[in-house]
Amino acid sequence: MKIKLIIQTLFVTFSVVTSCSTKKDKQNEEQITISSTTEGQETNDSLLNSVTGNVTMKQIASFPNKVILTGLNDHRLVTIYKSRQSLNSSKNSNTLKYSYDSDEDGDESNEHFMPGIDILFGYNLLNIAHYDLKLERGNFLFSHPVLVKTFYYPSFVQDSLDKQPVNRNYYLVSVYDEDTNKDSLINKKDLRRFYYFDATSATKTQLIPADYSAIRSQYDSKNDYMYLFARHDENKNGTQDKTESINVFWFSLKTPDKAKLLY
Repeated sequence: MKIKLIIQTLFVTFSVVTSCSTKKDKQNEEQITISSTTEGQETNDSLLNSVTGNVTMKQIASFPNKVILTGLNDHRLVTIYKSRQSLNSSKNSNTLKYSYDSDEDGDESNEHFMPGIDILFGYNLLNIAHYDLKLERGNFLFSHPVLVKTFYYPSFVQDSLDKQPVNRNYYLVSVYDEDTNKDSLINKKDLRRFYYFDATSATKTQLIPADYSAIRSQYDSKNDYMYLFARHDENKNGTQDKTESINVFWFSLKTPDKAKLLY
């Protein structure tokens, strides 16, 4: 009887620990639950709550983590993260310099990626708030919470290319911003979009077609171009399938515009 009681006790203890661990992992999982109604919506960020648009969140809370200093003197950015997750526990991204942008998860770390551009890797990064110090006015880059994976912005420290000063006056973002596979979640199973924003963040341009999912990028220092590798959603199911083809797009970093097909 004693042995049976000990086994039962261990089983119950293991079940409780496993349940708590699973619940914690679910809270920390990099995803946004969406609903067609606002019932049960919870958020600690009133500004996020006021601009959710057609996408509403259940049990989502957020916090501002850091002010980003850009090379544009009047423009500052604030990173907005999903609460109930530890930035220190997330996977560290690889150091990438003038090479490529992989799909590695990372905490909030800044890397000098290309001439005149710094890069921020996000993990449960819900949005970027833009603020104009001169006009004393702010706004979000996205009208509702998203999952920002990589954010490119003008480097704070003056940079050069071929011994000539180089200055950027825009932002680039790779992001999961829509429930493309219709599973009521915004996560890495959805298509990863790639956008251009002007300095004020008022103008937003999608650089690759909506039925593509960005995978990684590569820098061409000779031409000051960026190459984007993207998987085509050929079967229109709103997610990346390994069997689907990968194409390569390119655009100039001097004047970013809709990317052109290279391969």
